[in-house]
Amino acid sequence: MSWQPLVEDLIAQRGARLLAYAEMLSARKSDAEDLFQDALVKCFSRRRSIETVGDAEGYARRAMQTIVIDRARARGVRQRAADKAFAREPAASDVDAEFDLHRALRALSPRERVCVVMKYFDDMTIAQIAGDLGLADGTVKRYLSDATKALAIHYGAAVEFGDRPERIDVVSAKRRNGR
Repeated sequence: MSWQPLVEDLIAQRGARLLAYAEMLSARKSDAEDLFQDALVKCFSRRRSIETVGDAEGYARRAMQTIVIDRARARGVRQRAADKAFAREPAASDVDAEFDLHRALRALSPRERVCVVMKYFDDMTIAQIAGDLGLADGTVKRYLSDATKALAIHYGAAVEFGDRPERIDVVSAKRRNGR
C-alpha cells in the first residue's frame, strides 16, 4: 500500500482525535498542530510496515509522546525552568474556578504530562506505560505521583494517598456544600 492514501485516510478518519491528543501533550495549544504534523512526518518519512489506519494512529500517538519528551530533553535546564516559571498562571479562586485541563497539564513536566495522558486518556496500566516508554514501573508511579500532587495544588485540592493514589477530588469543600 502506498503511503499517501494511508495518510489521507488517517487524517480524514482519526485526524481530530489525534489533534486533541496532541493538544493534551503540548505545552501550548498552538503547538499541537506542529506536533501532529511532526508525528506524521516521523511516521511516514521512512519506509515502515504501516498498513492500516489503526496501526498508523498508534504509531502517530507514540511518535507524539517521544517528540514531546525529546524536545524537552533537548532544551537546557535554564530554558525549562524559564518556561515553567512563565507558563504557570495563578490558581483561580473558588468563586471563578473553572476546569481547565490544558492549563493544568502545562504545569507538568513533559514526562509527567505524557504519563498522565497515557494513564487517564489512553486508559493504560502502569506496566503498559512503563513498557511503552522503556521505564521501570516505579519510575512511572513516581511521575504519576508527582503529577497528581501538582494537579492537586493547581486545583487547590487535598491529596490523600492510600489504596487509590491516582484519584483526586478537584471540587473544593465550599463548592460541595453549595456555597
